[in-house]
Amino acid sequence: MYKIPSKEEQQRVYAYMQKVPYDVMPERLYSAEMLYDQMGLGGTGRYEDCFDKKVYDHYIACGKHAKTEEEMLARALHDYAIGKHLDKYLANYDQRRVVGVMGGHALLRTDSKFREVVLLSKMLTEHDSLMVTGGGPGAMEATHLGAWLAGRTTEEVDEALAILAAAPSFKDEGWCNAAFEVIRRFPQERYRSLGLPTWLYGHEPSTPFATDIAKWFDNSIREDSILTIAFGGIVFTPGSAGTMQEVFQEAVQNHYLSFGLSSPMIFFGKHFWNEEMPVYPFIQDLVRKGKYKNLLLTLTDSSEEAVAQLLEFRKSGC
Repeated sequence: MYKIPSKEEQQRVYAYMQKVPYDVMPERLYSAEMLYDQMGLGGTGRYEDCFDKKVYDHYIACGKHAKTEEEMLARALHDYAIGKHLDKYLANYDQRRVVGVMGGHALLRTDSKFREVVLLSKMLTEHDSLMVTGGGPGAMEATHLGAWLAGRTTEEVDEALAILAAAPSFKDEGWCNAAFEVIRRFPQERYRSLGLPTWLYGHEPSTPFATDIAKWFDNSIREDSILTIAFGGIVFTPGSAGTMQEVFQEAVQNHYLSFGLSSPMIFFGKHFWNEEMPVYPFIQDLVRKGKYKNLLLTLTDSSEEAVAQLLEFRKSGC
């Protein structure tokens, strides 16, 4: 039988929730300005002083698996509120226009593949797609940068990349500052993109280029959310173990038509997906053997082909 907490227990929990460095029931999704509150004018310009870092430090101190019931409840309430706000946010979009991009967090800003992902995302955003990623660095950041620069010229894209080249890796000092320099150089309010990062991987900072950020404590909720909201398809760029996990998680959803349809799975990078990490031929073989069904697979090196496949799926209504 359920036991109603005593007044003393309720007071203890309430007192604890007043002390945590985050709002237990946030009133909206996060923005870069909220997470990086010290990066704007009048701030210290140091990531160590930002709200995001303070929450991450608290998260680590309290344990990735919360050590107390009070912290466990505080995190659960926070993630519940973020989930509600995410549902309201997505209600404004045709679900077939929501496109996810998966890929490695270690991809450098100076890598040619980073630029390719930027241009791919830019094109999709200009075709009214809402771009969604795990909201971190690497290929994820490239996606949100592309969305941010939608409507601008290729020359402006290269100018932005030149600014970011001062801090190629998220491990470099000035990584966040360079991003905000680009944001100030190329301001915009028209195009949106959605990042879903997590404090579990808080050592990988959330990209400031995502205009709307659903940041969670519980990584399992976050991982599932990315794949289940991108009804318009997933673009898999080169990555490592986490990207592999997402490939097969998405394949399972499509195989079983878990949400009533199968979304396109675009593998971007022929050499990587055929040779370095030969997932594509493996999945194709399973499809031929009937082990996988309903999968819509594309392997390409062409941004234009990837965009065309996603737009055709959107148009088809299948």
